[in-house]
Amino acid sequence: MLLYIYLIAITAEAMSGALAAGRRNMDMFGVAFIAFITALGGGTVRDMLLGNYPVTWTQHPMYIYLTISAGLLTVLVARFMHRLHSLFLILDAMGLIAFTVIGCNVALRLDYPTPVVIMAGITTGIFGGILRDLLCNRTPMVLRKELYASVSLAVAILYLALRHWGINHDVNLLASFSFGLAVRLAAIRWSLALPVFSYAPGRWND
Repeated sequence: MLLYIYLIAITAEAMSGALAAGRRNMDMFGVAFIAFITALGGGTVRDMLLGNYPVTWTQHPMYIYLTISAGLLTVLVARFMHRLHSLFLILDAMGLIAFTVIGCNVALRLDYPTPVVIMAGITTGIFGGILRDLLCNRTPMVLRKELYASVSLAVAILYLALRHWGINHDVNLLASFSFGLAVRLAAIRWSLALPVFSYAPGRWND
């Protein structure tokens, strides 16, 4: 089931990348490239940091075809995308959780300590969006809007805690997904966010 959710998630992320490229008036190559980076960038950065070679998508060419096709398809259906906004938010939240859990499992398989496992999950979950925004010359949204990166952190901690306590893997996945999805959607619904640090030296020079 996690694989199917992952495939849905990278498709949704690729489409969000294509829309971001469209807002910057990029050509078709730019659209395809941003779609690919958004969908698979988090896993790529994780694998490079953990020394997990070969990088996952190089062993699964289908992921390349899927993400680039989804990006280019977005160009054709862009006029209808506003009607699917709510669905995209749900798919994005599911993708965040799926990427986080997958990232944790990769680090666990490589026998890394718990703090590294958590960071591997977060990196997988959010880095595609960070790369998308940087390439589109925007401040990364995952670090400045409703709870997002912090949801990834919470999911990683919950998943590892339940695993440590010997909870059945399927039950663990269900609990982690339910918790992460509920928190992320609540954050969107009520604009929940962490406190913002605003540094302005002149503010304290009165």
